[in-house]
Amino acid sequence: MSAPKTELLRAVELALAGEWDAAHNIVQQYERDATASWIHAVLHKQEGDLGNARYWYHQAGLIEHFKDDPRAELGMIKAVLWA
Repeated sequence: MSAPKTELLRAVELALAGEWDAAHNIVQQYERDATASWIHAVLHKQEGDLGNARYWYHQAGLIEHFKDDPRAELGMIKAVLWA
């Protein structure tokens, strides 16, 4: 199921505010959506769970972002969602 853009933007905002659990709860609902998977990857990277982060980057097809700074990456995701 595709994730509503508004929900993904909300998850990004929550992640930027340090509300990891709330952001995680949103993206878990849309596991087949590439952008939700990307956000999911960043959340696990922020948490320090790099194995799980790597899995979600693969799901999103964006493993090249694995080493990116999480806050900068969330900003990039936000820009993609607004485009």
